[in-house]
Amino acid sequence: MTKFINAFLNDEDGAVTVDWVVLTAAIVGLGVAGIASVQGGITGLAGEIGTAVNSDSWVGAGVPDAE
Repeated sequence: MTKFINAFLNDEDGAVTVDWVVLTAAIVGLGVAGIASVQGGITGLAGEIGTAVNSDSWVGAGVPDAE
């Protein structure tokens, strides 16, 4: 029984797993923070692009003028 307890106390596999979990959580957190910081600008830009594409004054390649 003493050998089992000593082997359990000296085993470092759990510590490595915790390190990887913390590192992965930090990377995911940074990704979410990055997306949240640019979300408003992306939404505004997408709206401007949609307005420009749907306007009558826009003439695309190969599309005849609407007038």
